[in-house]
Amino acid sequence: MPKVFVHGNPECSAVWDLLVAELADRSVDDVVRLSPPGFGAPVRDGFEATMAGYHAWLVAELEAIDGPIDLVGHDWGTGHVAGIAADRPDLIRSFAMDCGGLVHPDYVWHDMAQAWQTPEVGEQVVAAMTGASRADRLAMFEGLGMPGSIAEAHADAVDEAMGACVLTLYRSAVPPALRPRPPSPRPQRQRRPQPLPLPLPPHGVPSRRLRRAAAPVHAAAAPPPP
Repeated sequence: MPKVFVHGNPECSAVWDLLVAELADRSVDDVVRLSPPGFGAPVRDGFEATMAGYHAWLVAELEAIDGPIDLVGHDWGTGHVAGIAADRPDLIRSFAMDCGGLVHPDYVWHDMAQAWQTPEVGEQVVAAMTGASRADRLAMFEGLGMPGSIAEAHADAVDEAMGACVLTLYRSAVPPALRPRPPSPRPQRQRRPQPLPLPLPPHGVPSRRLRRAAAPVHAAAAPPPP
Protein backbone atom coordinates (compact mmCIF):
# COMPACT_ATOMS: atom_id res chain seq x y z
CA MET A 1 0.00 0.00 0.00
CA PRO A 2 1.92 3.06 -1.21
CA LYS A 3 2.16 6.11 1.00
CA VAL A 4 2.02 9.15 -1.29
CA PHE A 5 3.29 12.50 -0.03
CA VAL A 6 2.49 15.89 -1.59
CA HIS A 7 4.30 18.98 -0.33
CA GLY A 8 3.51 22.67 -0.55
CA ASN A 9 5.03 26.12 -1.03
CA PRO A 10 7.83 27.18 -1.32
CA GLU A 11 9.05 23.61 -0.97
CA CYS A 12 10.49 20.58 -2.69
CA SER A 13 10.31 16.87 -1.91
CA ALA A 14 13.30 17.14 0.46
CA VAL A 15 10.87 18.46 3.07
CA TRP A 16 9.92 14.81 3.65
CA ASP A 17 13.52 13.50 4.09
CA LEU A 18 13.44 13.11 7.87
CA LEU A 19 9.98 11.54 7.88
CA VAL A 20 10.89 9.10 5.10
CA ALA A 21 13.99 8.09 7.07
CA GLU A 22 11.86 7.46 10.15
CA LEU A 23 9.45 5.36 8.11
CA ALA A 24 12.33 3.34 6.66
CA ASP A 25 13.48 2.58 10.19
CA ARG A 26 10.05 1.05 10.70
CA SER A 27 10.32 -0.99 7.48
CA VAL A 28 7.91 1.28 5.62
CA ASP A 29 9.50 1.77 2.23
CA ASP A 30 6.54 1.93 -0.17
CA VAL A 31 6.78 5.73 -0.25
CA VAL A 32 6.12 7.96 -3.25
CA ARG A 33 6.93 11.67 -3.14
CA LEU A 34 5.05 13.78 -5.67
CA SER A 35 6.35 17.27 -6.38
CA PRO A 36 3.75 19.66 -7.81
CA PRO A 37 4.96 21.34 -11.02
CA GLY A 38 6.99 24.42 -10.18
CA PHE A 39 7.74 23.23 -6.67
CA GLY A 40 10.80 21.09 -7.19
CA ALA A 41 9.51 19.69 -10.48
CA PRO A 42 9.52 21.07 -14.04
CA VAL A 43 6.53 22.96 -15.39
CA ARG A 44 5.53 21.43 -18.70
CA ASP A 45 4.33 23.57 -21.58
CA GLY A 46 0.67 24.40 -21.31
CA PHE A 47 0.36 23.59 -17.62
CA GLU A 48 -1.92 25.98 -15.71
CA ALA A 49 -0.72 26.43 -12.13
CA THR A 50 -4.23 26.95 -10.77
CA MET A 51 -6.12 24.92 -8.21
CA ALA A 52 -7.84 23.12 -11.08
CA GLY A 53 -4.56 22.54 -12.87
CA TYR A 54 -2.91 20.99 -9.83
CA HIS A 55 -6.01 18.93 -9.15
CA ALA A 56 -5.87 17.46 -12.65
CA TRP A 57 -2.13 16.84 -12.24
CA LEU A 58 -2.60 14.97 -8.97
CA VAL A 59 -5.49 12.92 -10.33
CA ALA A 60 -3.28 11.77 -13.22
CA GLU A 61 -0.39 10.95 -10.89
CA LEU A 62 -2.58 8.91 -8.53
CA GLU A 63 -4.26 7.05 -11.38
CA ALA A 64 -0.82 5.84 -12.43
CA ILE A 65 -0.04 4.35 -9.00
CA ASP A 66 -1.21 0.90 -8.00
CA GLY A 67 -3.29 1.28 -4.84
CA PRO A 68 -4.70 1.27 -2.34
CA ILE A 69 -3.10 4.65 -1.66
CA ASP A 70 -2.62 6.46 1.64
CA LEU A 71 -2.37 10.14 0.66
CA VAL A 72 -0.62 12.75 2.83
CA GLY A 73 -0.53 16.50 2.24
CA HIS A 74 1.59 19.23 3.81
CA ASP A 75 1.04 22.99 3.51
CA TRP A 76 -0.50 23.61 0.05
CA GLY A 77 -0.36 19.85 -0.38
CA THR A 78 -3.27 19.89 2.06
CA GLY A 79 -5.36 21.77 -0.49
CA HIS A 80 -4.44 19.28 -3.21
CA VAL A 81 -5.23 16.31 -0.95
CA ALA A 82 -8.53 17.81 0.20
CA GLY A 83 -9.54 18.21 -3.42
CA ILE A 84 -8.88 14.53 -4.07
CA ALA A 85 -10.75 13.44 -0.94
CA ALA A 86 -13.77 15.50 -1.97
CA ASP A 87 -13.76 14.97 -5.72
CA ARG A 88 -12.04 11.61 -6.36
CA PRO A 89 -12.26 9.52 -3.19
CA ASP A 90 -12.12 6.41 -5.36
CA LEU A 91 -8.40 7.03 -5.88
CA ILE A 92 -7.37 6.72 -2.22
CA ARG A 93 -7.75 4.45 0.77
CA SER A 94 -7.08 7.16 3.36
CA PHE A 95 -5.82 10.69 3.64
CA ALA A 96 -4.07 12.93 6.17
CA MET A 97 -3.18 16.61 6.11
CA ASP A 98 -1.65 19.14 8.45
CA CYS A 99 -3.44 22.41 7.60
CA GLY A 100 -7.07 21.44 8.04
CA GLY A 101 -8.15 25.05 8.43
CA LEU A 102 -7.69 25.52 4.68
CA VAL A 103 -10.95 23.68 4.00
CA HIS A 104 -13.04 25.73 6.40
CA PRO A 105 -15.56 27.89 4.49
CA ASP A 106 -14.54 30.95 6.51
CA TYR A 107 -10.78 30.45 6.18
CA VAL A 108 -8.82 33.70 5.84
CA TRP A 109 -5.47 33.58 4.08
CA HIS A 110 -2.36 34.64 5.99
CA ASP A 111 -0.76 38.00 5.27
CA MET A 112 1.88 36.69 2.84
CA ALA A 113 -0.73 34.80 0.82
CA GLN A 114 -2.83 37.96 0.60
CA ALA A 115 0.25 39.82 -0.64
CA TRP A 116 0.78 37.19 -3.36
CA GLN A 117 -2.87 37.52 -4.33
CA THR A 118 -2.56 41.30 -4.75
CA PRO A 119 -1.57 42.52 -8.24
CA GLU A 120 1.83 44.25 -8.39
CA VAL A 121 2.45 43.63 -4.69
CA GLY A 122 2.66 39.89 -5.30
CA GLU A 123 5.10 40.36 -8.17
CA GLN A 124 7.35 42.48 -5.97
CA VAL A 125 7.32 39.94 -3.12
CA VAL A 126 8.09 37.04 -5.46
CA ALA A 127 10.85 38.99 -7.20
CA ALA A 128 12.50 39.59 -3.82
CA MET A 129 12.32 35.87 -3.02
CA THR A 130 13.56 34.54 -6.35
CA GLY A 131 16.14 37.29 -6.73
CA ALA A 132 17.70 36.76 -3.32
CA SER A 133 21.17 35.26 -3.17
CA ARG A 134 21.50 31.55 -2.49
CA ALA A 135 23.03 32.39 0.89
CA ASP A 136 20.00 34.49 1.82
CA ARG A 137 17.59 31.80 0.65
CA LEU A 138 19.53 29.20 2.61
CA ALA A 139 19.38 31.37 5.73
CA MET A 140 15.62 31.77 5.27
CA PHE A 141 15.00 28.02 5.19
CA GLU A 142 17.39 27.36 8.04
CA GLY A 143 15.48 30.00 9.99
CA LEU A 144 12.36 27.90 9.46
CA GLY A 145 14.09 25.03 11.25
CA MET A 146 15.26 22.99 8.27
CA PRO A 147 18.60 21.19 8.77
CA GLY A 148 21.51 21.75 6.39
CA SER A 149 20.94 19.40 3.44
CA ILE A 150 17.18 19.94 3.42
CA ALA A 151 17.56 23.73 3.60
CA GLU A 152 20.07 23.58 0.74
CA ALA A 153 17.68 21.60 -1.45
CA HIS A 154 14.95 24.17 -0.82
CA ALA A 155 17.27 27.10 -1.48
CA ASP A 156 18.15 25.55 -4.83
CA ALA A 157 14.51 24.86 -5.71
CA VAL A 158 13.45 28.52 -5.54
CA ASP A 159 13.46 29.98 -9.04
CA GLU A 160 11.36 32.13 -11.34
CA ALA A 161 9.19 29.19 -12.36
CA MET A 162 8.27 28.59 -8.72
CA GLY A 163 7.53 32.28 -8.25
CA ALA A 164 5.20 32.33 -11.23
CA CYS A 165 3.39 29.24 -9.96
CA VAL A 166 3.02 30.78 -6.50
CA LEU A 167 1.24 33.82 -7.93
CA THR A 168 -1.04 31.82 -10.23
CA LEU A 169 -1.94 29.24 -7.59
CA TYR A 170 -2.73 31.69 -4.82
CA ARG A 171 -4.69 33.97 -7.11
CA SER A 172 -6.82 31.00 -8.16
CA ALA A 173 -7.56 30.36 -4.48
CA VAL A 174 -9.07 33.69 -3.46
CA PRO A 175 -12.16 32.96 -1.30
CA PRO A 176 -14.65 31.48 -1.87
CA ALA A 177 -12.59 29.26 -4.19
CA LEU A 178 -11.63 26.89 -1.36
CA ARG A 179 -15.18 26.19 -0.23
CA PRO A 180 -16.25 22.55 -0.68
CA ARG A 181 -18.18 21.66 -3.81
CA PRO A 182 -20.14 18.52 -4.73
CA PRO A 183 -18.01 15.63 -6.02
CA SER A 184 -17.74 15.16 -9.77
CA PRO A 185 -20.09 12.54 -11.23
CA ARG A 186 -18.53 9.08 -11.40
CA PRO A 187 -19.68 6.12 -13.45
CA GLN A 188 -20.14 3.84 -10.48
CA ARG A 189 -20.47 4.03 -6.74
CA GLN A 190 -17.10 4.25 -5.00
CA ARG A 191 -16.12 3.42 -1.47
CA ARG A 192 -15.42 6.20 1.00
CA PRO A 193 -11.76 6.80 1.89
CA GLN A 194 -10.99 6.69 5.58
CA PRO A 195 -9.36 9.83 7.01
CA LEU A 196 -6.30 9.03 9.06
CA PRO A 197 -6.30 10.31 12.65
CA LEU A 198 -6.20 14.09 12.59
CA PRO A 199 -2.62 15.38 12.87
CA LEU A 200 -1.31 17.58 15.62
CA PRO A 201 -2.96 20.95 14.97
CA PRO A 202 -0.67 23.67 13.61
CA HIS A 203 0.04 26.75 15.70
CA GLY A 204 -1.78 25.39 18.73
CA VAL A 205 -5.25 25.33 17.15
CA PRO A 206 -7.56 23.31 19.44
CA SER A 207 -8.32 19.85 18.08
CA ARG A 208 -12.09 20.45 18.22
CA ARG A 209 -11.71 23.46 15.97
CA LEU A 210 -9.56 21.45 13.58
CA ARG A 211 -12.23 18.75 13.45
CA ARG A 212 -14.84 21.36 12.57
CA ALA A 213 -12.54 22.69 9.86
CA ALA A 214 -12.02 19.23 8.38
CA ALA A 215 -15.71 18.33 8.53
CA PRO A 216 -16.59 19.66 5.04
CA VAL A 217 -13.95 17.44 3.44
CA HIS A 218 -15.08 14.40 5.42
CA ALA A 219 -18.65 15.07 4.34
CA ALA A 220 -17.77 15.69 0.70
CA ALA A 221 -15.78 12.44 0.58
CA ALA A 222 -18.84 10.39 1.50
CA PRO A 223 -20.21 8.19 -1.30
CA PRO A 224 -23.61 8.90 -2.83
CA PRO A 225 -26.57 7.21 -1.10
CA PRO A 226 -27.54 3.77 -2.42
